Amino acid sequence: MGSDADASRPSPPIGAPSATNTVLELDDVSVSLGGRTVLEDVSFSLEAGEFCGLIGSNGAGKTTLLRLVLGLVTPARGTVRTPLGGRGPKIGYVPQKISLEPDMPLRARDLVALGLDGHRLGPGRRGPAQRAAVDEMLEAVGAARFAEARVGNLSGGEQQRVMIAHALISRPRLLLLDEPLANLDIRAGQEVVRLLAHIAAEQHIGILLSAHDMNPLLPVMDRILYLAAGRAVSGSTDEVVSTETLSRLYGQRVEVIRTHGRVIVVAGTDAADPTHDF
Repeated sequence: MGSDADASRPSPPIGAPSATNTVLELDDVSVSLGGRTVLEDVSFSLEAGEFCGLIGSNGAGKTTLLRLVLGLVTPARGTVRTPLGGRGPKIGYVPQKISLEPDMPLRARDLVALGLDGHRLGPGRRGPAQRAAVDEMLEAVGAARFAEARVGNLSGGEQQRVMIAHALISRPRLLLLDEPLANLDIRAGQEVVRLLAHIAAEQHIGILLSAHDMNPLLPVMDRILYLAAGRAVSGSTDEVVSTETLSRLYGQRVEVIRTHGRVIVVAGTDAADPTHDF
């Protein structure tokens, strides 16, 4: 977590990270919305090929942080640096809520292709190179077998694979996912996590995935960014998810219990957040 900064200091513009292998940097960033401080002095960096879990309870500021990285929220203070390319930031994004009606006349491959040319729908208008790119990405996320199916008829896990392919087809250096496991069953969630870990390593993409439950991510996370009441701490899971570190973050005693391969964070009775089974 960043140190206190001079509130009168002007905010530097959003720009590119200072290191070529770094795809995201936040330096003492604070965000205020509606007169309320949502994020306070958050510092964090993410390297290409790293998988990072953005963990926190509802209202901790996870979605605000993702919107900040996307440029949809302006920081009150601090600097945000993201990867820049010839046509702007090279960031892929999978939103939290996806509404795909069963009768929507849109195939899985059409939705993926929208990542290349968002203004055009339907088959027959794309050249061989574009069709090959779509086929390659569908194969990469394990969605080739239902490429011709209507997206509204797919299962939650299948839709997530298609949305990930849609976000990746423009070849971003950074992929943001907002609660992608929220509406998936355990098996589908595990499959999506394994897929993302493979993509991060194989395509050398930095991945920042928000979740309130860290347990599905434990086998694959390279690091964790933990939010509580707008404050943040980052590092390896062992560094961050400890009684000492989380007690400092919450400003009161917090117990971290590891049992049967799961992590349980137990806050005191006067905590802003209740007990969480992470």
